[in-house]
Amino acid sequence: MSRNSPLEISHALVAALSTQMFRYYEDRIPQDASVLVVSNHRSFMDALILMAALSSPIRFACHHYMGQVPIMREIVTEQLGCFPLEETQKRLQSFFSQSQMLLQSKQMVGVFPEGTEPMVKFTVPNQVGEFQRGFAHLALRADVQDLAILPIAIASLEEVNTSGFPLKLLSVFDPSEPLFNQGGWHPLVIYRRVAVLIGRPYWITPQHHKKYHGKQARTVVAELTEHCHSEISNLLRQGCY
Repeated sequence: MSRNSPLEISHALVAALSTQMFRYYEDRIPQDASVLVVSNHRSFMDALILMAALSSPIRFACHHYMGQVPIMREIVTEQLGCFPLEETQKRLQSFFSQSQMLLQSKQMVGVFPEGTEPMVKFTVPNQVGEFQRGFAHLALRADVQDLAILPIAIASLEEVNTSGFPLKLLSVFDPSEPLFNQGGWHPLVIYRRVAVLIGRPYWITPQHHKKYHGKQARTVVAELTEHCHSEISNLLRQGCY
């Protein structure tokens, strides 16, 4: 797989779906640095939209089941360059080790800290759920120079929201995920018009690493997580109106 193929595929699929995309604050994108992209997540299009908006391949951490489903596995891993996480008991360590290796080679890594829940429930465009803190721990423990966390809001301006497939079908591929063990259908959100608003980068400094010990660790993790959540929430409100 060439480094550019995920970007080419992203542009092609966004065009094929007739999605009109607007990009704001592109001057905030860090240059010549390792970048961890953090974004809200409601649609299967989100990874495509972010790559197209940043004009760069992004190596997204994705759910375990995506590496188990035939055809989807080949598209997600071989064509788009995503890396599915391991099963629950190995998930965090897998995320840390793979992400650090990619960041050290100056590749962009993407995460969706809301997790799976907003993907399997019908949600409204202008709200963002609670963030899991794994990405903050990664940023603070990774042995990476010039690391920036880049929060980005994907604001849907017009969309088609329909049902895709039964949720229980996914439990065949990942029985450890409780969200799949319920009735109902997996939503499919297709953006017709979407705004991508790039937030202020959060640079990880030696001071942050010093604080990431003992009782201070929880505080610095919370501060980083809250910065990204607040930045995305504010941009989302701006972009949706």
